[in-house]
Amino acid sequence: MAKLAVPLLIFFFLLSCILSQAAPPLQTPLQTPIQKDHSTSQYIITAYLKTPLMPTKLLLDLGATYSWVNCDDYISSTYQHVPCNSSIANSLGSYGCVDICDGPPGPNCANNSFLFLPDNPIKPVDYKKVNGLNDALVDYLALLNNLGSLSSIDNFIFSCARAGFLKGLAKGVTGLASLGNSNLSIPVQINKAFSSSPNCFAMCLSGSISQPGVALFGSKGPYNFLHGIDLSKSLLYTPLIFNPLGRDAVPNTHTLSPEYYLGLTAIKVNGKMVAFNKTLLAIDGQSGSGGTRISTVVPYTKLQSSIYKAFTLAFLREAASSAFNLTTTKPVKPFSVCYPASAVKTTQMGPAVPIIELVLDRQDVVWKMFGSNSMVRVTKKSVDLWCLGVVDGGAIDGPSIMIGGLQLEDNLLQFDLQSKKLGFSSSILSKGTNCADYKFPTRKV
Repeated sequence: MAKLAVPLLIFFFLLSCILSQAAPPLQTPLQTPIQKDHSTSQYIITAYLKTPLMPTKLLLDLGATYSWVNCDDYISSTYQHVPCNSSIANSLGSYGCVDICDGPPGPNCANNSFLFLPDNPIKPVDYKKVNGLNDALVDYLALLNNLGSLSSIDNFIFSCARAGFLKGLAKGVTGLASLGNSNLSIPVQINKAFSSSPNCFAMCLSGSISQPGVALFGSKGPYNFLHGIDLSKSLLYTPLIFNPLGRDAVPNTHTLSPEYYLGLTAIKVNGKMVAFNKTLLAIDGQSGSGGTRISTVVPYTKLQSSIYKAFTLAFLREAASSAFNLTTTKPVKPFSVCYPASAVKTTQMGPAVPIIELVLDRQDVVWKMFGSNSMVRVTKKSVDLWCLGVVDGGAIDGPSIMIGGLQLEDNLLQFDLQSKKLGFSSSILSKGTNCADYKFPTRKV
Protein backbone atom coordinates (compact mmCIF):
# COMPACT_ATOMS: atom_id res chain seq x y z
CA MET A 1 0.00 0.00 0.00
CA ALA A 2 2.89 2.35 0.78
CA LYS A 3 4.07 2.07 -2.84
CA LEU A 4 0.68 3.37 -4.10
CA ALA A 5 0.68 6.48 -1.91
CA VAL A 6 2.97 8.60 -4.11
CA PRO A 7 1.22 7.74 -7.44
CA LEU A 8 -2.17 8.48 -5.82
CA LEU A 9 -0.94 11.81 -4.53
CA ILE A 10 0.34 12.68 -8.02
CA PHE A 11 -3.01 11.61 -9.54
CA PHE A 12 -5.07 13.79 -7.18
CA PHE A 13 -2.69 16.72 -7.69
CA LEU A 14 -3.07 16.47 -11.48
CA LEU A 15 -6.85 16.06 -11.14
CA SER A 16 -7.09 19.19 -9.02
CA CYS A 17 -5.07 21.11 -11.62
CA ILE A 18 -7.39 19.95 -14.41
CA LEU A 19 -10.52 20.89 -12.43
CA SER A 20 -9.12 24.30 -11.55
CA GLN A 21 -8.43 24.93 -15.24
CA ALA A 22 -11.89 23.74 -16.24
CA ALA A 23 -13.65 26.16 -13.88
CA PRO A 24 -11.64 29.40 -13.73
CA PRO A 25 -12.76 32.09 -11.27
CA LEU A 26 -14.47 35.25 -12.50
CA GLN A 27 -11.85 37.47 -14.06
CA THR A 28 -12.62 40.82 -12.50
CA PRO A 29 -13.01 43.63 -12.90
CA LEU A 30 -15.71 43.53 -15.53
CA GLN A 31 -15.35 46.71 -17.49
CA THR A 32 -16.80 48.90 -20.19
CA PRO A 33 -15.68 52.12 -21.86
CA ILE A 34 -17.53 55.34 -21.03
CA GLN A 35 -17.64 57.65 -24.04
CA LYS A 36 -18.68 61.28 -23.73
CA ASP A 37 -21.00 62.53 -26.46
CA HIS A 38 -19.84 66.13 -26.75
CA SER A 39 -22.92 67.34 -28.63
CA THR A 40 -25.13 66.46 -25.63
CA SER A 41 -22.56 66.15 -22.76
CA GLN A 42 -24.01 62.70 -22.07
CA TYR A 43 -21.91 59.74 -20.91
CA ILE A 44 -22.47 56.50 -22.79
CA ILE A 45 -21.47 52.94 -21.90
CA THR A 46 -21.41 49.94 -24.24
CA ALA A 47 -22.87 46.69 -22.89
CA TYR A 48 -23.57 43.45 -24.76
CA LEU A 49 -27.20 42.29 -24.76
CA LYS A 50 -29.34 39.59 -26.38
CA THR A 51 -28.49 36.27 -28.04
CA PRO A 52 -26.38 36.51 -30.06
CA LEU A 53 -24.69 39.20 -27.96
CA MET A 54 -24.90 42.63 -29.56
CA PRO A 55 -23.11 45.84 -28.49
CA THR A 56 -25.68 48.25 -27.12
CA LYS A 57 -25.11 51.93 -26.29
CA LEU A 58 -26.76 53.05 -23.05
CA LEU A 59 -26.94 56.38 -21.22
CA LEU A 60 -25.07 56.12 -17.89
CA ASP A 61 -27.31 57.16 -14.98
CA LEU A 62 -26.06 57.02 -11.38
CA GLY A 63 -29.56 57.73 -10.08
CA ALA A 64 -31.72 55.14 -11.87
CA THR A 65 -33.36 52.16 -10.18
CA TYR A 66 -33.23 49.85 -13.22
CA SER A 67 -31.97 49.81 -16.79
CA TRP A 68 -34.19 50.03 -19.84
CA VAL A 69 -33.82 49.34 -23.56
CA ASN A 70 -35.95 50.26 -26.57
CA CYS A 71 -37.68 47.00 -27.52
CA ASP A 72 -39.41 48.14 -30.71
CA ASP A 73 -36.75 46.28 -32.75
CA TYR A 74 -35.50 43.95 -30.01
CA ILE A 75 -34.49 40.57 -31.48
CA SER A 76 -33.07 37.86 -29.23
CA SER A 77 -33.53 34.10 -28.99
CA THR A 78 -33.25 34.08 -25.18
CA TYR A 79 -35.39 36.89 -23.78
CA GLN A 80 -38.19 36.02 -21.38
CA HIS A 81 -41.00 38.01 -19.81
CA VAL A 82 -41.48 38.08 -16.04
CA PRO A 83 -44.77 36.41 -15.04
CA CYS A 84 -46.89 38.51 -12.69
CA ASN A 85 -46.98 36.10 -9.75
CA SER A 86 -43.47 34.71 -10.14
CA SER A 87 -40.87 34.90 -7.39
CA ILE A 88 -38.94 37.42 -9.50
CA ALA A 89 -41.99 39.66 -9.83
CA ASN A 90 -42.68 39.45 -6.09
CA SER A 91 -39.14 40.59 -5.38
CA LEU A 92 -39.36 43.61 -7.69
CA GLY A 93 -41.93 45.58 -5.71
CA SER A 94 -45.15 47.21 -6.82
CA TYR A 95 -45.00 48.55 -10.35
CA GLY A 96 -47.71 46.98 -12.50
CA CYS A 97 -48.97 43.89 -14.30
CA VAL A 98 -50.93 43.13 -17.46
CA ASP A 99 -53.21 40.07 -17.68
CA ILE A 100 -53.96 40.21 -21.40
CA CYS A 101 -51.85 42.17 -23.86
CA ASP A 102 -53.85 43.84 -26.61
CA GLY A 103 -51.02 44.04 -29.16
CA PRO A 104 -48.95 41.60 -31.21
CA PRO A 105 -46.85 39.29 -29.02
CA GLY A 106 -43.20 40.21 -28.67
CA PRO A 107 -40.78 41.84 -26.23
CA ASN A 108 -43.14 44.80 -25.78
CA CYS A 109 -46.25 42.70 -25.25
CA ALA A 110 -47.14 39.46 -23.46
CA ASN A 111 -49.97 38.11 -21.35
CA ASN A 112 -49.46 37.81 -17.59
CA SER A 113 -46.41 40.08 -17.74
CA PHE A 114 -44.83 42.25 -15.03
CA LEU A 115 -44.51 45.94 -15.95
CA PHE A 116 -42.05 48.71 -15.14
CA LEU A 117 -42.51 52.49 -15.42
CA PRO A 118 -39.19 53.73 -16.89
CA ASP A 119 -38.30 57.37 -17.30
CA ASN A 120 -35.90 59.52 -19.28
CA PRO A 121 -33.77 61.81 -17.04
CA ILE A 122 -32.78 64.02 -20.00
CA LYS A 123 -36.18 64.81 -21.49
CA PRO A 124 -39.37 64.00 -19.53
CA VAL A 125 -41.59 61.51 -21.31
CA ASP A 126 -45.04 62.68 -22.43
CA TYR A 127 -47.15 59.80 -21.13
CA LYS A 128 -50.13 61.10 -23.10
CA LYS A 129 -48.29 60.18 -26.30
CA VAL A 130 -46.12 57.27 -25.12
CA ASN A 131 -47.20 54.22 -23.16
CA GLY A 132 -45.47 54.62 -19.78
CA LEU A 133 -45.89 51.06 -18.49
CA ASN A 134 -43.51 48.68 -20.26
CA ASP A 135 -42.77 44.97 -20.01
CA ALA A 136 -39.99 43.66 -17.78
CA LEU A 137 -37.60 41.30 -19.56
CA VAL A 138 -34.87 38.84 -18.56
CA ASP A 139 -32.01 38.25 -21.00
CA TYR A 140 -28.23 37.99 -21.31
CA LEU A 141 -25.95 40.92 -20.47
CA ALA A 142 -22.20 40.68 -20.91
CA LEU A 143 -19.19 42.91 -20.24
CA LEU A 144 -15.49 42.62 -20.96
CA ASN A 145 -13.37 40.89 -18.31
CA ASN A 146 -9.68 41.43 -17.62
CA LEU A 147 -8.70 38.59 -19.97
CA GLY A 148 -10.28 40.36 -22.93
CA SER A 149 -13.27 38.02 -23.26
CA LEU A 150 -16.91 38.56 -22.31
CA SER A 151 -18.42 37.45 -18.98
CA SER A 152 -22.19 37.25 -19.02
CA ILE A 153 -25.19 37.33 -16.70
CA ASP A 154 -27.86 35.02 -18.06
CA ASN A 155 -30.77 36.45 -16.04
CA PHE A 156 -30.29 40.20 -16.29
CA ILE A 157 -33.54 42.04 -15.45
CA PHE A 158 -34.43 45.29 -17.25
CA SER A 159 -37.38 47.17 -18.69
CA CYS A 160 -38.49 47.57 -22.25
CA ALA A 161 -39.27 51.10 -23.45
CA ARG A 162 -40.92 52.50 -26.55
CA ALA A 163 -39.06 54.65 -29.07
CA GLY A 164 -40.63 57.77 -27.54
CA PHE A 165 -38.38 57.31 -24.51
CA LEU A 166 -35.29 57.99 -26.63
CA LYS A 167 -36.00 61.68 -27.25
CA GLY A 168 -33.10 63.87 -26.16
CA LEU A 169 -30.63 61.00 -25.95
CA ALA A 170 -27.38 60.99 -27.93
CA LYS A 171 -27.33 59.50 -31.43
CA GLY A 172 -27.11 55.71 -31.40
CA VAL A 173 -28.18 55.36 -27.75
CA THR A 174 -31.02 52.85 -27.34
CA GLY A 175 -31.56 52.82 -23.60
CA LEU A 176 -30.33 53.60 -20.11
CA ALA A 177 -27.82 51.86 -17.84
CA SER A 178 -28.67 52.01 -14.14
CA LEU A 179 -25.71 52.32 -11.79
CA GLY A 180 -27.81 53.36 -8.80
CA ASN A 181 -28.03 51.76 -5.37
CA SER A 182 -30.80 49.34 -6.29
CA ASN A 183 -31.26 45.57 -6.42
CA LEU A 184 -31.88 45.98 -10.17
CA SER A 185 -28.88 48.14 -11.07
CA ILE A 186 -26.09 46.71 -13.21
CA PRO A 187 -23.44 46.62 -10.42
CA VAL A 188 -25.78 44.90 -7.96
CA GLN A 189 -26.97 42.32 -10.50
CA ILE A 190 -23.32 41.59 -11.34
CA ASN A 191 -22.63 41.07 -7.65
CA LYS A 192 -25.56 38.66 -7.36
CA ALA A 193 -24.36 36.67 -10.37
CA PHE A 194 -20.74 36.58 -9.15
CA SER A 195 -21.14 36.68 -5.38
CA SER A 196 -17.44 36.12 -4.76
CA SER A 197 -16.73 39.60 -6.16
CA PRO A 198 -17.20 42.68 -3.94
CA ASN A 199 -20.39 44.71 -4.26
CA CYS A 200 -18.48 47.65 -5.61
CA PHE A 201 -17.92 49.58 -8.81
CA ALA A 202 -15.70 52.42 -9.95
CA MET A 203 -15.90 54.92 -12.76
CA CYS A 204 -13.57 57.42 -14.38
CA LEU A 205 -15.21 59.86 -16.82
CA SER A 206 -13.06 61.17 -19.63
CA GLY A 207 -13.41 64.64 -21.05
CA SER A 208 -11.42 63.64 -24.14
CA ILE A 209 -13.00 64.32 -27.51
CA SER A 210 -12.02 60.89 -28.81
CA GLN A 211 -10.81 58.62 -25.98
CA PRO A 212 -13.18 56.96 -23.48
CA GLY A 213 -13.07 56.65 -19.73
CA VAL A 214 -14.03 53.45 -17.93
CA ALA A 215 -16.52 51.78 -15.58
CA LEU A 216 -15.20 48.84 -13.53
CA PHE A 217 -17.45 46.34 -11.74
CA GLY A 218 -16.78 43.76 -9.03
CA SER A 219 -13.36 44.95 -7.89
CA LYS A 220 -11.88 47.29 -5.29
CA GLY A 221 -8.62 47.44 -7.24
CA PRO A 222 -6.05 47.55 -8.46
CA TYR A 223 -7.19 50.05 -11.09
CA ASN A 224 -4.26 50.13 -13.46
CA PHE A 225 -3.72 53.13 -15.71
CA LEU A 226 -0.81 53.89 -18.02
CA HIS A 227 2.66 54.46 -16.58
CA GLY A 228 2.01 51.76 -13.95
CA ILE A 229 -0.31 53.94 -11.88
CA ASP A 230 -2.78 52.12 -9.57
CA LEU A 231 -5.42 54.70 -8.65
CA SER A 232 -7.02 52.50 -5.97
CA LYS A 233 -4.14 53.67 -3.75
CA SER A 234 -5.04 57.34 -4.20
CA LEU A 235 -8.53 57.40 -2.69
CA LEU A 236 -10.04 59.24 0.25
CA TYR A 237 -13.31 57.88 1.64
CA THR A 238 -16.56 59.44 2.80
CA PRO A 239 -19.96 57.86 3.67
CA LEU A 240 -22.61 57.52 0.98
CA ILE A 241 -26.00 58.85 2.06
CA PHE A 242 -29.34 57.61 0.70
CA ASN A 243 -32.47 59.73 0.60
CA PRO A 244 -35.55 58.06 2.17
CA LEU A 245 -37.81 60.43 0.21
CA GLY A 246 -35.92 60.77 -3.08
CA ARG A 247 -36.49 59.34 -6.55
CA ASP A 248 -38.20 55.90 -6.47
CA ALA A 249 -38.06 55.78 -2.66
CA VAL A 250 -41.02 54.20 -0.85
CA PRO A 251 -41.75 56.09 2.39
CA ASN A 252 -42.27 54.06 5.59
CA THR A 253 -40.38 51.11 4.11
CA HIS A 254 -36.72 50.20 3.77
CA THR A 255 -36.75 51.20 0.07
CA LEU A 256 -34.44 54.20 -0.23
CA SER A 257 -33.73 56.29 -3.30
CA PRO A 258 -31.05 54.76 -5.57
CA GLU A 259 -29.35 58.17 -5.86
CA TYR A 260 -25.97 58.83 -4.23
CA TYR A 261 -25.74 61.71 -1.75
CA LEU A 262 -22.71 63.00 0.14
CA GLY A 263 -22.40 64.61 3.57
CA LEU A 264 -21.01 67.94 2.36
CA THR A 265 -20.34 70.31 5.28
CA ALA A 266 -18.66 73.33 3.67
CA ILE A 267 -17.30 74.87 0.46
CA LYS A 268 -14.02 76.74 0.18
CA VAL A 269 -12.70 78.89 -2.67
CA ASN A 270 -8.95 79.51 -2.70
CA GLY A 271 -8.81 78.20 0.87
CA LYS A 272 -11.49 80.59 2.17
CA MET A 273 -14.84 79.46 3.52
CA VAL A 274 -17.97 80.37 1.52
CA ALA A 275 -20.70 81.73 3.79
CA PHE A 276 -24.21 80.41 3.13
CA ASN A 277 -27.11 78.72 4.95
CA LYS A 278 -25.62 75.34 5.96
CA THR A 279 -29.05 73.87 6.75
CA LEU A 280 -29.47 73.52 2.98
CA LEU A 281 -26.79 70.81 3.06
CA ALA A 282 -29.04 68.43 5.00
CA ILE A 283 -31.82 66.34 3.44
CA ASP A 284 -35.19 67.63 4.67
CA GLY A 285 -37.00 64.89 6.56
CA GLN A 286 -40.42 66.04 5.34
CA SER A 287 -39.85 66.74 1.65
CA GLY A 288 -36.60 64.92 0.79
CA SER A 289 -35.19 68.13 -0.71
CA GLY A 290 -31.76 69.51 0.11
CA GLY A 291 -28.45 67.69 0.45
CA THR A 292 -25.68 67.07 -2.09
CA ARG A 293 -26.11 64.51 -4.87
CA ILE A 294 -23.79 63.17 -7.58
CA SER A 295 -25.21 63.01 -11.10
CA THR A 296 -23.95 61.90 -14.50
CA VAL A 297 -27.00 63.23 -16.38
CA VAL A 298 -26.50 66.94 -15.67
CA PRO A 299 -23.45 68.40 -17.45
CA TYR A 300 -22.52 71.05 -14.86
CA THR A 301 -22.88 71.35 -11.09
CA LYS A 302 -26.13 73.02 -10.04
CA LEU A 303 -26.37 75.07 -6.85
CA GLN A 304 -29.51 76.27 -5.09
CA SER A 305 -29.84 79.99 -5.79
CA SER A 306 -28.63 81.39 -2.46
CA ILE A 307 -25.64 79.01 -2.43
CA TYR A 308 -24.91 79.91 -6.06
CA LYS A 309 -24.90 83.63 -5.30
CA ALA A 310 -22.53 83.24 -2.35
CA PHE A 311 -20.27 80.84 -4.25
CA THR A 312 -19.95 82.96 -7.41
CA LEU A 313 -19.24 86.12 -5.38
CA ALA A 314 -16.47 84.27 -3.55
CA PHE A 315 -15.03 82.95 -6.83
CA LEU A 316 -15.16 86.40 -8.48
CA ARG A 317 -13.39 87.97 -5.51
CA GLU A 318 -10.59 85.40 -5.46
CA ALA A 319 -10.17 85.38 -9.25
CA ALA A 320 -9.75 89.17 -9.19
CA SER A 321 -7.06 89.00 -6.49
CA SER A 322 -3.41 89.57 -7.28
CA ALA A 323 -2.79 85.80 -7.45
CA PHE A 324 -4.90 85.52 -10.62
CA ASN A 325 -5.72 89.09 -11.70
CA LEU A 326 -8.70 88.05 -13.82
CA THR A 327 -11.40 90.44 -15.06
CA THR A 328 -14.76 89.13 -16.25
CA THR A 329 -16.22 89.68 -19.69
CA LYS A 330 -19.71 89.28 -21.13
CA PRO A 331 -20.87 85.75 -20.22
CA VAL A 332 -22.35 83.13 -22.51
CA LYS A 333 -25.42 81.17 -21.42
CA PRO A 334 -25.91 79.04 -19.39
CA PHE A 335 -22.92 80.52 -17.52
CA SER A 336 -22.78 83.83 -15.65
CA VAL A 337 -19.04 84.12 -14.96
CA CYS A 338 -16.64 84.17 -17.93
CA TYR A 339 -13.11 85.38 -18.62
CA PRO A 340 -11.22 86.03 -21.89
CA ALA A 341 -9.26 82.86 -22.63
CA SER A 342 -6.18 84.95 -23.46
CA ALA A 343 -6.07 86.23 -19.87
CA VAL A 344 -6.15 82.77 -18.22
CA LYS A 345 -2.90 80.88 -17.78
CA THR A 346 -2.77 77.13 -18.45
CA THR A 347 -1.32 74.58 -16.02
CA GLN A 348 -1.12 70.80 -15.68
CA MET A 349 -4.39 71.02 -13.74
CA GLY A 350 -6.16 73.08 -16.41
CA PRO A 351 -6.89 76.83 -16.37
CA ALA A 352 -5.17 78.69 -13.52
CA VAL A 353 -8.16 79.76 -11.41
CA PRO A 354 -9.05 79.56 -7.69
CA ILE A 355 -9.24 76.00 -6.34
CA ILE A 356 -12.68 74.86 -5.15
CA GLU A 357 -12.76 72.55 -2.12
CA LEU A 358 -15.73 70.46 -1.03
CA VAL A 359 -15.31 69.67 2.67
CA LEU A 360 -17.04 66.39 3.45
CA ASP A 361 -17.70 64.47 6.69
CA ARG A 362 -14.37 65.50 8.27
CA GLN A 363 -12.20 68.58 7.85
CA ASP A 364 -9.40 66.46 6.38
CA VAL A 365 -11.68 64.76 3.82
CA VAL A 366 -11.68 67.30 1.00
CA TRP A 367 -12.59 66.89 -2.66
CA LYS A 368 -10.48 69.41 -4.57
CA MET A 369 -11.57 70.80 -7.92
CA PHE A 370 -8.99 72.54 -10.07
CA GLY A 371 -9.50 74.50 -13.28
CA SER A 372 -9.93 71.38 -15.42
CA ASN A 373 -13.07 70.56 -13.38
CA SER A 374 -14.39 74.05 -12.78
CA MET A 375 -13.98 75.83 -16.12
CA VAL A 376 -15.57 75.34 -19.56
CA ARG A 377 -13.92 76.53 -22.78
CA VAL A 378 -16.42 78.33 -25.01
CA THR A 379 -15.28 79.03 -28.57
CA LYS A 380 -17.70 80.17 -31.24
CA LYS A 381 -17.49 82.87 -33.91
CA SER A 382 -15.23 85.58 -32.44
CA VAL A 383 -15.70 84.41 -28.83
CA ASP A 384 -12.99 82.54 -26.91
CA LEU A 385 -13.74 82.30 -23.21
CA TRP A 386 -13.17 80.28 -20.07
CA CYS A 387 -16.46 80.15 -18.11
CA LEU A 388 -17.17 78.90 -14.59
CA GLY A 389 -18.94 75.57 -15.17
CA VAL A 390 -21.44 75.93 -12.33
CA VAL A 391 -25.05 77.03 -12.87
CA ASP A 392 -27.92 78.42 -10.83
CA GLY A 393 -30.29 75.58 -9.91
CA GLY A 394 -33.06 77.88 -8.73
CA ALA A 395 -35.17 77.37 -5.60
CA ILE A 396 -35.09 74.14 -3.63
CA ASP A 397 -36.90 71.36 -5.51
CA GLY A 398 -34.58 68.43 -5.08
CA PRO A 399 -30.96 68.49 -3.93
CA SER A 400 -29.43 71.85 -2.93
CA ILE A 401 -26.23 70.85 -4.72
CA MET A 402 -26.00 68.49 -7.68
CA ILE A 403 -22.42 67.68 -8.66
CA GLY A 404 -22.46 67.34 -12.46
CA GLY A 405 -20.45 65.59 -15.14
CA LEU A 406 -17.77 68.23 -15.74
CA GLN A 407 -16.79 68.15 -12.08
CA LEU A 408 -16.46 64.33 -12.19
CA GLU A 409 -14.18 64.10 -15.23
CA ASP A 410 -10.66 62.76 -14.69
CA ASN A 411 -11.60 61.81 -11.14
CA LEU A 412 -11.72 58.16 -10.08
CA LEU A 413 -14.84 57.41 -8.02
CA GLN A 414 -15.32 54.09 -6.21
CA PHE A 415 -18.84 53.25 -5.00
CA ASP A 416 -18.62 50.61 -2.26
CA LEU A 417 -22.24 49.49 -1.94
CA GLN A 418 -21.44 46.96 0.79
CA SER A 419 -19.74 49.45 3.11
CA LYS A 420 -21.83 52.38 1.84
CA LYS A 421 -18.89 54.67 1.20
CA LEU A 422 -17.46 56.64 -1.69
CA GLY A 423 -13.78 56.61 -2.54
CA PHE A 424 -12.62 59.63 -4.54
CA SER A 425 -9.27 60.70 -5.93
CA SER A 426 -9.75 64.39 -6.80
CA SER A 427 -8.23 65.18 -10.20
CA ILE A 428 -5.91 62.42 -11.38
CA LEU A 429 -4.16 64.93 -13.63
CA SER A 430 -2.02 65.55 -10.53
CA LYS A 431 -0.83 61.92 -10.82
CA GLY A 432 0.33 62.41 -14.39
CA THR A 433 -2.56 60.42 -15.86
CA ASN A 434 -6.19 60.85 -16.91
CA CYS A 435 -9.30 58.72 -17.35
CA ALA A 436 -8.50 58.04 -21.02
CA ASP A 437 -5.28 56.32 -19.89
CA TYR A 438 -6.99 53.20 -18.52
CA LYS A 439 -5.40 50.04 -19.92
CA PHE A 440 -8.23 48.01 -21.45
CA PRO A 441 -7.39 44.36 -22.16
CA THR A 442 -7.07 43.33 -25.79
CA ARG A 443 -10.47 42.13 -26.99
CA LYS A 444 -10.51 38.41 -27.83
CA VAL A 445 -12.75 37.42 -30.73
